[in-house]
Amino acid sequence: MLEQNALEKDVPRQRNIGKELIASARQAVVQHDELIAVLIFVIHVYVDWYLGLAFSAQFITMGLLLVFFLIRSPERPWVRPQNLWLWIVFLLLALFPMVRGYTLRDGVYFYVNSLFNALLVFWLALLVAQDIASVRRLFKMLAIVATLLAIHTIIEARTGILLFRTARFDTTVNGPLSFPLGKTGIIRAESFMLNPDANGGFFAFMLLLPLGLFLDSSSWREKVLYLVEILLMALALLFTYTTGAWLALGAGVVAFAIFAGTIRYRVQIAAIFLVSLLAIIAIFPTQIYRLIQHATATNEWTLRFGVWQTALRVISAFPLTGIGLGRSVYFIRAQPYRVRAQNVPVYHPHNSFLEMTALGGIPLGLMFLALLMLACWYALRNWRQMDKSAHSLLGGGLAAVVSLTFFSLSNAGWTLTPLLAGGWLILGAIASPLLLQNRWGSKGAVWQEETVPIAAITAQGQNESAASRAVWQEETVPTTVVTAERKFQGRNENSAQR
Repeated sequence: MLEQNALEKDVPRQRNIGKELIASARQAVVQHDELIAVLIFVIHVYVDWYLGLAFSAQFITMGLLLVFFLIRSPERPWVRPQNLWLWIVFLLLALFPMVRGYTLRDGVYFYVNSLFNALLVFWLALLVAQDIASVRRLFKMLAIVATLLAIHTIIEARTGILLFRTARFDTTVNGPLSFPLGKTGIIRAESFMLNPDANGGFFAFMLLLPLGLFLDSSSWREKVLYLVEILLMALALLFTYTTGAWLALGAGVVAFAIFAGTIRYRVQIAAIFLVSLLAIIAIFPTQIYRLIQHATATNEWTLRFGVWQTALRVISAFPLTGIGLGRSVYFIRAQPYRVRAQNVPVYHPHNSFLEMTALGGIPLGLMFLALLMLACWYALRNWRQMDKSAHSLLGGGLAAVVSLTFFSLSNAGWTLTPLLAGGWLILGAIASPLLLQNRWGSKGAVWQEETVPIAAITAQGQNESAASRAVWQEETVPTTVVTAERKFQGRNENSAQR
């Protein structure tokens, strides 16, 4: 009897503990959502792509989206892609090419990782980017991850040792020395991307994030940090010897110079890249010479044009349904249509848009292009309507998207799992409708003192009859709040101060 009474008394206590755990988990998700999104990106790169587990990041993303839906509130609004119906049509249209893949498993893998995964990552980024401060934190974390991968690439290139390698890496590419640069004996570093071309494309668009952060920051310490990140990524990009990635970086820099806005910023951009380029040429002249040799080799361009011609022949043979989705289906089914200039078989047409069209048909390719263009349009709309102080940060994201798109014209970019995960995460963050809704505040609330979403307000004074005074912590308030804050101070000159 006593035991039964004790158990009955413990039931409310256990319920309270459960409620406290749920509340703590909810608070952790809300406060660290940018960090969780970046960790999901890391899982995409290392766990799903390098280790080959395939679907772990997708399950985590769907669970996180469910959590965001359950905790939705006026301070934490729930949004969905503006063109969700088009995404649904796109995914339904891809079902038939999926079942026509070389194997069903191969088709499902490509469908989930390259198509459905794009929607998941894009949707997650829309929810994470609650305001410009959230975008800034997200870009900072992505830049740190890219810098760590750049250090990993540099170590591999200089020592031939791939840190944190696994047995799967040995069986996949036969060790880290499987991508020599012609007969020079120089090794092209591939890191966790399993291919130097993909590795170079990754650094080509990720390098533009610290560039935007450099212009956005007013702290000299942060500026020095961002310069170091830029130099390390540029050096890692050099060791991949990827011509298309360097061209994509050039296109991204030109785009960023346009989006940066002011002439002073454009001069800074030119100075940064001029100094970085001169430093790399002075320290690594041999590598620069080999890169130029590789870029100007006639056989490289002949082969690339031959690969594109083969893809066009495949599309003309299967204009509506394509040859089927999959990672290996193109390697097998495109052989009868191979032109003479393509003297070796390839796994993809070295162009993401041709790849999507050849595998799924012209309707699927056009749908994919429309989704990408609409997302870019929403991002450009945010850039135009946001305060000018946010232009350099959003411009860095837009330039990264331009760079990845340019790289996708010469290789697999928007269709390769680790690259598309980073691309859609950046594009979703700068295209989020919450940026315009919360441009004067943060996390959905502007002056709600009871929730204190954007600043910590400390009450001072002991006399209740005296007006309360608020101290705003500047490090948590985005620059776009300055104008609204001045208006707020003007209405409360005797009761509020910065």
